[in-house]
Amino acid sequence: MSPAAFDAEAFLKTLPQKPGVYRMLDADGAALYVGKARNLKARVTSYFRASGLTAKTIALVSRIADVQITVTSSETEALLLEQSLIKSERPPYNVVLRDDKSYPFIYLTDHTDYPRLTFHRGAKKKTGRYFGPFPSAGAVRESLNILQKLFRLRHCDDSFFRNRSRPCLQYQIQRCSGPCVGLVEPGDYREDVELAVMFLEGRSNAVLEVFKQKMQAAADELDFERAAKFRDQIARLRRVQENQYVHAEEGDVDVFAVAETSGVSCVQALFVRAGRILGQRTWFPKNELALPPDGLLEAFLSQYYLGGPERDLPRTVLTSPGIGDAAVLGAALTERSGRKVEVVHQVRSQRARWLALARENASHSLNAYLADKRNVYARLVALQEALGLDDVPGRLECFDISHTMGEATVASCVVFDSNGPLKSDYRRFNIDGVTAGDDYGAMEQALRRRYTRLKQGEGKLPDVLVIDGGPGQIGRAEAVLDELQVDDVTVLGIAKGPSRKPGLEKFILGGAEIRLPPQGDAFMLLQQIRDEAHRFAITGHRQRRQKARRRSELDDIAGVGPKRRRELLSHFGAVAALKGASVEEIAKVPGISRKLAQDIYGALHAD
Repeated sequence: MSPAAFDAEAFLKTLPQKPGVYRMLDADGAALYVGKARNLKARVTSYFRASGLTAKTIALVSRIADVQITVTSSETEALLLEQSLIKSERPPYNVVLRDDKSYPFIYLTDHTDYPRLTFHRGAKKKTGRYFGPFPSAGAVRESLNILQKLFRLRHCDDSFFRNRSRPCLQYQIQRCSGPCVGLVEPGDYREDVELAVMFLEGRSNAVLEVFKQKMQAAADELDFERAAKFRDQIARLRRVQENQYVHAEEGDVDVFAVAETSGVSCVQALFVRAGRILGQRTWFPKNELALPPDGLLEAFLSQYYLGGPERDLPRTVLTSPGIGDAAVLGAALTERSGRKVEVVHQVRSQRARWLALARENASHSLNAYLADKRNVYARLVALQEALGLDDVPGRLECFDISHTMGEATVASCVVFDSNGPLKSDYRRFNIDGVTAGDDYGAMEQALRRRYTRLKQGEGKLPDVLVIDGGPGQIGRAEAVLDELQVDDVTVLGIAKGPSRKPGLEKFILGGAEIRLPPQGDAFMLLQQIRDEAHRFAITGHRQRRQKARRRSELDDIAGVGPKRRRELLSHFGAVAALKGASVEEIAKVPGISRKLAQDIYGALHAD
């Protein structure tokens, strides 16, 4: 049996409009192409358009069996990750980038008096200082250009430097201080070098403080032209130092995050070395024991680091959520690596951003997995077997009720078909005319309104109707369907377990409880549609409640529209103050006649 074709349409719907890297894989899981994008959704979608593709692109797309993405925090970070993946995986369609060049650096020579600041690519064999890596040669050259303007350090080679008898053009355009002919003292030049090094190392606050002091000293001496020069230097320095361009030498970190929904768990890893994200990986482990996310991650990490092949151990493992035996795992990894390895989850600054990226990628990967048509169809087949249906159900509807102590009750209806969630057919119902807090009455009203319209031909009837509720809710649903003469719809109830814990739900079919394996495809599908109905109902309820609480007593007064309401509230400050005003005072508001003022006064004092 051949594997199912890649479902591009369903996958593209899940893509975010964010920067990142995409990997196109063949049927064997090997990378065909790795690319980066400023907007993942727009870029990846362009490969699957109906026309305008080159022969090479058509050949590539015909071989795609899967596409994996990694969301990054910037386009530059996506570029670095793309290059790392291309170097490690050698995809056949990445022809242009097969030059195998190393990352570029800024190189500071170890000349005794006048070190040189220049571009470097390749092995770091020479003595001196290296700063980087940078994402591209253009980024290095742009940074060198700005640094030379700011610090006026030489960039000529040593032979050129030794044989000068007069300053070159770089001195004339103020890109160099002229050390080749002794126009700057070694001590002053060394001070500029130290400032440049401090700044490239990330100690920007100290450098800026020095320039602020120099700017203030120049201003105190009334040398405003020189003070303005330092002011401009400060502004340029702030633009140069961007963490995406220059990384610290430390930062060997593995980052793990867990996302979980509808009984499916996703573990996402980001691998950071020397402060740079070098790759990522996604797993969907089976959670047979229904462990909570922290327990699942703890078990996973133990197997990942200690139960398999020897791995390149980082100095730090970041986890989201935190795990209970972090100290124990850290001690085991420390013993294996021969140096300290810490396992932490409470971090700040750049590490907090890495954790956020891992969580975001985990959530996206999980959503893409759930939306994959191949997975949805397998779950529908499992549901058919579990419920004993004659055919694979092609359409499911699920209803849920949401309110706060009976206020602003909203019912939701979500629809799934063979492609997953069919959001164009989702519906919400604002429930009125029932006793506050009466979930049975609210469910009955929503079902009657929905299925009256379906009987009138406004939509398709479902094969399975899922009710988030127990026997009482199911009884109301069956009564409404009988009243409307709706046949051939299987009614299934999902009742929360005794502790309301996910995985302990009870399923009711035909008045009897049925059991489904907690990790089975049918169970996960029903969890997913129930969770989606719950989310959709809560969102609608909150919107309705917020709208109701924003209403004003002025809304029901004839002749007072939005503009006059604004004028009244602007004049008096609040409705309470307006209630304390006389007719004459109300009539002083622009746009309010005496007759209308009398109507407003009468409406506010009707009691």
